[in-house]
Amino acid sequence: MNENNYPKLHNATWPGIVGKGADSEPVIPFDTMLQMTAAAEVDGVKFDGVDLGLLDPHVNINSTDDEIKQLADKISSYNLRVGSLVAPIWGGPAMGTHEQREHFVEMVRKACHFGKVLRDLGVRPHGVIRIDSASSPADWDKDPENNTKLIAETFQKACDVAAEYGEKLAAEGEICWGGMHSWKTMINTLEMVNRPNIGFQADMSHTTLYLLGYNRPEDRILPEDFDWSNREALTDGIKTVTKALRPWTIDFHVAQNDGTVHGTGSHDKTGRHCQATDPNGKLDIAKDAGYWLRDENGNLTKAFKHICWDGCMFANEVMMKQQTWNDILAKMIEVRKLHGWYEAE
Repeated sequence: MNENNYPKLHNATWPGIVGKGADSEPVIPFDTMLQMTAAAEVDGVKFDGVDLGLLDPHVNINSTDDEIKQLADKISSYNLRVGSLVAPIWGGPAMGTHEQREHFVEMVRKACHFGKVLRDLGVRPHGVIRIDSASSPADWDKDPENNTKLIAETFQKACDVAAEYGEKLAAEGEICWGGMHSWKTMINTLEMVNRPNIGFQADMSHTTLYLLGYNRPEDRILPEDFDWSNREALTDGIKTVTKALRPWTIDFHVAQNDGTVHGTGSHDKTGRHCQATDPNGKLDIAKDAGYWLRDENGNLTKAFKHICWDGCMFANEVMMKQQTWNDILAKMIEVRKLHGWYEAE
């Protein structure tokens, strides 16, 4: 049997929290996210695992090792593994005060410990720790040079801590994070960090907005009032961004985007995560994923062992339908069929 079994297919748990809460829709419980993920099935294929947001009320970052084991046992009971983890670093911007920056690094340390315990328990065979600058583009733009330097210094300290735990950090490319809000500022930040265990988390929805220059018009690739029916120009734009950022990419989110920005609750506007079957989606998901998963010569990079679907800011009504997750899984399977590989296990 040579049907592709890599990359592993993961679902994200944090869409049950992000954009939810008192100023939006109710949080979807962690157990519900696990249940919906585990129940998804397409032609006998199921999700292999979940990526975890170490975020209240789903997960307590200050969990004891025994509590982490209980969490691992719960996830394993659904026949799921754990992949990448989101560190809750938003208590202080990476370009903030000394105290705020120290808090940032401490949250990374706690996330790395959490990840190591899960690795030692055998439920987390691969994955990274996801971070961002916890800073707005508007604040960053007040002093770009100095603020980028501060972010890089904070990331360097976080990388040094992560290295003690054998972890890599993936900086999320999203237009709502200062210093990471365009493809060029993202590369500049990563180059300034200059650590072997820093990389880029590519999300197909967010990186689509890099093409349009939201929050950084001078870095736009596609023209204003772009005609989305011009697939050739869109492909060329995707190739430009992927060529620049693929060498940094160590974590990958499959997603759809309709070319607009979106935010709910307290979450700043960013790339709209559309449903896998959204007729307004601008991406050919399986084909366009290949620009991240293959190099310029068409060879698989195998830079990460799993891919994840991020359905942030889907309405609760959508997220509570099992068909939503079946459709997502079907699209993930399509990506793996086109760009996956087989490894004996």
